[in-house]
Amino acid sequence: MERERIRALVEQARQAWLAADGEAFANLFTEDGLFVVPGQRWQGREAIRKAVEQFAENYSQIQIDLQQIAVDGERAVIEWTWEDFSISTKKRTRAEDAIVVDFSNGAIRRWREYIDAETPKQPD
Repeated sequence: MERERIRALVEQARQAWLAADGEAFANLFTEDGLFVVPGQRWQGREAIRKAVEQFAENYSQIQIDLQQIAVDGERAVIEWTWEDFSISTKKRTRAEDAIVVDFSNGAIRRWREYIDAETPKQPD
């Protein structure tokens, strides 16, 4: 898969999260795609769509700052900073996120996140 196509898919995923659009995010995956975050996993587009929609019911004001994308063949490693606002607790949270994404036939086969919400933010 071409490097620019992979970068475009990552940007589409970012935009889907910013819009809280579970269908758009899920449609980037293969039919049996896998989405994994610490402590949870969802397999298949329908499960992935529901996971994003459930997240959107509980969190808003999502901000994603993309730091870098490294591409090697059918795999990308992404670093981005994620911020959201919890509707129930009224608290804003921030996490640094490393994501490993495997592609197959122009779609995401596996999206695996490693989230760090503990490291303090670097001073500006």
